[in-house]
Amino acid sequence: MLNPAAIAAATLLFAAPPGARPQAQFSDAEKATLVAYWAEPGRYAAEPATTSPKREVWQVRLTTQASRWLWDYQKAVAPALIPPTTDAAAAPDRASWEAWVAAKVAYDRAVAQAAADAANGAPPAHTATPAPHPGPAPAAMVAALGNPPSFASAVAPMRHTVNFGEGDRVQMVDHVAVRPRYAYYRFSSGVMDPGTPIRAMQEAEISGLFDAAGLTETEARVMRAVSALEGGFDAINTYDTGYVSIGFIQFITGEKGDRSLLEVLADERSGNPEAFQQDFRAYGIDVSPTGILTVIDPATGAELSGADAVQKVIDDKRLTAVFGRAGRKSPAFRRSQLRVAKAHYWPGEDVLTVGPPESAVVGKVSDVIRSEAGLATLYDRKVNRGTLDPLPAVVGKLMREKGLTTLAEAGQYEREIITAMKYRKDFLADRTLSRPK
Repeated sequence: MLNPAAIAAATLLFAAPPGARPQAQFSDAEKATLVAYWAEPGRYAAEPATTSPKREVWQVRLTTQASRWLWDYQKAVAPALIPPTTDAAAAPDRASWEAWVAAKVAYDRAVAQAAADAANGAPPAHTATPAPHPGPAPAAMVAALGNPPSFASAVAPMRHTVNFGEGDRVQMVDHVAVRPRYAYYRFSSGVMDPGTPIRAMQEAEISGLFDAAGLTETEARVMRAVSALEGGFDAINTYDTGYVSIGFIQFITGEKGDRSLLEVLADERSGNPEAFQQDFRAYGIDVSPTGILTVIDPATGAELSGADAVQKVIDDKRLTAVFGRAGRKSPAFRRSQLRVAKAHYWPGEDVLTVGPPESAVVGKVSDVIRSEAGLATLYDRKVNRGTLDPLPAVVGKLMREKGLTTLAEAGQYEREIITAMKYRKDFLADRTLSRPK
C-alpha cells in the first residue's frame, strides 16, 4: 500500500538544509551514460503523421492561444463547473457574445482549411467555401476578456517514434485534434496516446494486478468503469492543463511537477526500487525526496527539476515515451497506479459535511452513497476535478426538501443524488456496477 509515513521520513532524511542547493539525483557518470544512450542512431525519429492516403499532411487545429481565451470565456459565461467534454454556452443576456464566437470559430476554421488545402496541393475546387466574416467583436466581450486570437490554424502533425531496442517502441502524434472550442488545450507540441484500455487486457492479468494492489472487488469494478474515460496504464497526454498526464486515470505532474503522478513514482521507488531503476532512472527520470519531478535532458545531460523538468518531458518525446513504456511493460508501475488511485481518489471514506457550521450534519460519503454506480459517479468527479463538489449542496438541498435529519435517511434517496451528481458519464446505466435499490 502507499505509505505516506515512509515517504515523509525519506523526505526528512534526504532533504537539503535550508538555503542549500538541492542534492543532485544523478551522478556525472550516469548523465554521460544517458546522453550516450539517447544519442545512439535510430533511437528517435519524427515523420509526418499521415495514417492513410486519404489523410492530408496539413490539417486544421485549434490554436493554444484561442484555447486559453476560451477558458476565460467559459468562466465568464458559465461560472458553474462543466465537464471538459462540454462547450460553454452563454446565457441569454450574452447571446451576442455566443453568436460572434460561433461565427468566428467557423470563419477561422474555413480560412485554416483553405490554407491546409493549398499546402497539400489540393485543386481549387477542393477548397471549401469560406464562411462569412463575423464582423467586429462585441465591445463588452473584448473589454472583459481581451482581444480574441485566431481560433484555428493549418498545421502538419508529426508522428514521433522512440525505439528502446529489440522491437520495443513507443509512437505518439503531436498537434492533437481536439474540439474547435476545447478550453484546455495548452501545448501544440504535446502528444496523446490512449494506450491499451483495461477492458482489452486479459482478465487474469488485470485481476492479478487489482489483487496485488490490495483492491476490493467493488473498488476494482469502479476503477475499471471510470478508466474507460481516461485510458490504459500506458496512456500518455501532454497537451492539456494537466501538463504531463499518465496512466489509467491520468495522473498528472501539474505545472510544477509535484502532483499525483509524482505520488505514483514515489510509491514505486520506495516499494520496488529495482523496478523503478529499470522503468525510469535508467532513462533519466526520477522523483526527488521532496516529491518533485527530476529528469536528465537527453541532449545536454543537464539535470532539471520541477517546472523545467515538466516542460522537458513535454518537449522531448524520448522522455515522454519512457512513461508509456513503463505503463505497457511494468507490473510494478501499474500496481503503483492502482494503489495511488485508491489512496488519492477513493471517495467512500471522505468526510461529508452538510449544512452551516452551527448546525452541520457530519458523516462519511459512504453514509449516503453505497452503490458502485454512485461511487463511480463521485470517483469520476474527484479524478477529473479534484473535488466532490457539489455533493454537500446536493445532499443538503435534498434533506431540506424531504425534511430529513440524518445522512442515513438521505441515503434512501441515493438514486436522486447520483442523478444530480452526474458528470462525464451516466454510471447508473453501466450494467457492470451495482445500483441503488
